[in-house]
Amino acid sequence: VAVGLYFPRKEYVENVYIDQPAGTPLLRIHALRDSREEVAHFHLCHNLIAPRARPQENNWFQIREETGLLYLSKSLDREDFNMLSVGNWMPLSKVMLYVFLSSHPFQEKECDTAARSVVFLSLINATAPACSSLTARQLCFTEMDLSFHIKENKPPGTFHQLRLPSVHHMCQNLSISYKLLAEEGVPFRYNENTTSVRVTQRLDREERERYELIAKCTVREGLREMQVVEVPFLVNVLDEDDSPPFLPNGTDTADAVVEFNRKEGAVLSTLTVHDADTTPIYPLESSRKKYTGTIITDDPWISETFRVEHIFDEIHFSSNGSQVRGTRHEY
Repeated sequence: VAVGLYFPRKEYVENVYIDQPAGTPLLRIHALRDSREEVAHFHLCHNLIAPRARPQENNWFQIREETGLLYLSKSLDREDFNMLSVGNWMPLSKVMLYVFLSSHPFQEKECDTAARSVVFLSLINATAPACSSLTARQLCFTEMDLSFHIKENKPPGTFHQLRLPSVHHMCQNLSISYKLLAEEGVPFRYNENTTSVRVTQRLDREERERYELIAKCTVREGLREMQVVEVPFLVNVLDEDDSPPFLPNGTDTADAVVEFNRKEGAVLSTLTVHDADTTPIYPLESSRKKYTGTIITDDPWISETFRVEHIFDEIHFSSNGSQVRGTRHEY
């Protein structure tokens, strides 16, 4: 079943300072496709959500529908800050915006049915700091972990840009360059010109469900190298129910010998089924309902006297040197 475009991360964070000029880019949001013909359209549908305050009409932020670039459409002044922070005594106030996604130009009524991601903006009661006062970590990365979720069996696409649009806009006298460090043969490519990261092929969770890379950032001023920062860059592969269960030893039958005077609860026979496609999920009843064990008989005495019990637990399969989670069902 096609579920449409999706976000490789559900949350984004960024800082906004008082009196930053209108037009300042804040962050870039990406979408990945469910099918090759889809084209992503981004939209801010609802009001700005501020803690302890009524939702405010969003007068300050816009997103470019075709590129996902979130930017300031109006400078945030102290009066705006006081209104959004419910009083001017706080140095920082967090507000939320919802970004919605569609495969065609947006109609307002579609907002509640489309995929969405949340942007947390920290409104800071101060003007933007001088670039020279920022650490290399602040110049290179946000406080948020670089962790992404990519669905298996979906088309390739760009899912992140390492360069921070706000820093790139403010600190043009600094040279900030990136590299993506990874083992040979991983299905990701880094573009040095755009600093974007792309998944280059369809992924298979049953082959590998987690990739651990490192994003490396070097900050230079003129010819002087200031500092190098390295942070983990993690990609988790989301499962699609695309692999059938299998029998570990190839046999789909088990003989049961019933002797006299066996006590109630005695195990007469077992049959094991492996499923590399899913892991035990909660509530457990939803996993139990996926596969059911049934005694096929016309004899009511057999139905009353014997029952099939189903227990299951998580196991790990080794695939291409990688450990992949799955489920063992025992009947």
